[in-house]
Amino acid sequence: MNWKEFLFTGLYTGYFPKGSGTVGALLALLFYIILHQVCGTYGAIANVVLVILVTYPAIKLGDDAEIYFAQKDPQEVVLDEMLGFWVTMLFHPFSLIGTAMGFIFFRLFDIIKPFPIRRLEHFRGGLGIMIDDIIAGVYANITITIIMAIMKVYGIILV
Repeated sequence: MNWKEFLFTGLYTGYFPKGSGTVGALLALLFYIILHQVCGTYGAIANVVLVILVTYPAIKLGDDAEIYFAQKDPQEVVLDEMLGFWVTMLFHPFSLIGTAMGFIFFRLFDIIKPFPIRRLEHFRGGLGIMIDDIIAGVYANITITIIMAIMKVYGIILV
């Protein structure tokens, strides 16, 4: 077993024939839920630490993935979707509604790639693989932050 392949394909979920990005994001969601169950009230802090610790190695693994698959931004690589989802959830306390919104908005922004996300894909190597998903995560994070603030104003309780 090639450990780098195991990591950059998201425990081999990148080999799903269709929707591998969504499957990779679902794996990230599962890890996120486990992280919050294990860390309790410190889950949001643990997610910040996770993003900090994973970002640089993910970029380097992306470099290796392009060599391994002999193509730019191979679809089998889903570590970028995982990192993007974790960025989406940065600084948010755990809630089922917030997590579901984060997943939906992250996938939406990752798929439609609003400006300047599509342009960022042109970077070479691991940075090009990771940066568009990181920015999609930032967009999704901002979106759910606004929605949650509006929900709070109107007294809608997040579960």
